[in-house]
Amino acid sequence: MRLLVVNWQDRENPHAGGAELHLHEIFGRIARSGHEVTVLCSGWDGAPARVALDGMEIHRVGTRYTFPFLARRYWKRHLAADAHDVLIEDVNKVPLYTPRWGARRLMTVVPHLFGTTAFQELPFPVASAVWLAERPLARVYRGVPFEAISESTREDLDARGIPASTCRVIYCGIDSAFYTPAPEVRAARPLFAYLGRLKRYKGVDIVIRAFAALARPDATLEIAGTGDHRPALEALARSLDLGDRVRFLGFVSEGEKLALLRRAWALAFASPKEGWGITNLEAAACATPVVASDSPGLRESVRDGETGMLVPHGDVGAMARAMARIAGDRALVDRFGEAGRRFAETFTWERAADQTIAHLQEIIGSSRTR
Repeated sequence: MRLLVVNWQDRENPHAGGAELHLHEIFGRIARSGHEVTVLCSGWDGAPARVALDGMEIHRVGTRYTFPFLARRYWKRHLAADAHDVLIEDVNKVPLYTPRWGARRLMTVVPHLFGTTAFQELPFPVASAVWLAERPLARVYRGVPFEAISESTREDLDARGIPASTCRVIYCGIDSAFYTPAPEVRAARPLFAYLGRLKRYKGVDIVIRAFAALARPDATLEIAGTGDHRPALEALARSLDLGDRVRFLGFVSEGEKLALLRRAWALAFASPKEGWGITNLEAAACATPVVASDSPGLRESVRDGETGMLVPHGDVGAMARAMARIAGDRALVDRFGEAGRRFAETFTWERAADQTIAHLQEIIGSSRTR
């Protein structure tokens, strides 16, 4: 197959996150299995316009802000003549409305959609623009086959008018050869961890407030990640008189991330909505339980009462009580961790890539028989 993937960013972009990891893990494997994969995405200051990455040919145009306005024109001038078998749009942030481009076959991949959560993070005019950009999805993408990374995302799309029957769920994978347990490095005292962007919509303030309500002065919380909400979160921790019991680690390398997940007694995640919650699976692969909001996406990457605990989103008291159970029962940590490792091992990027190849071949085959 000759495939063109259109995505807001590639994995090397300084702002790359889970959506870019997902794209490269799957389509990099597809490229290495012998298929031709081209990626059209945005660039950044100093980024080369063309580069080979994970076996894929990367074309960068504009910036993360101008890309939506330049992508179609670049495709028409430089890529349309290549007549790719399928144009795959990875809807990350703002839809590009590729059904209007004129490609012969389309598939749309959706990690998750913002919906009203955009108003929790962005200034009202920007949030309104994002929300409005998602509104025409059902009309513009009518008849286009979809892939979602969770049942929660498929349900969201169905509620927006995109029939569930046209959407294939293909779960993310996990590198369970890298993320492995190391019981000997587990912290001697209760340690909770947060890993992710420090953005307002991520609900890190809920994690901090719940930790503050935990009646365990020997417990600590380590927060890894960067983002513009860090100053407010640090101020919150100071206002709650948490002192050095809360540590902000900033950006961490993959090795440091692995070490944190291994030594933590539990990962805490309080986002109101995620596509899947891949960090939950990374923790599980390290035999570390997860305490998370019972939110779309997250509820699929945590098995409540088996690999961790789910609590009502925004309920600080409920999260504090879940943390208290973890902190007061090391045997429970081990039991959840063992079940988490078994759960994580069922998700592989190889399986996700194989299922995506099969879906794309179905799309090509069905269009040829019409």
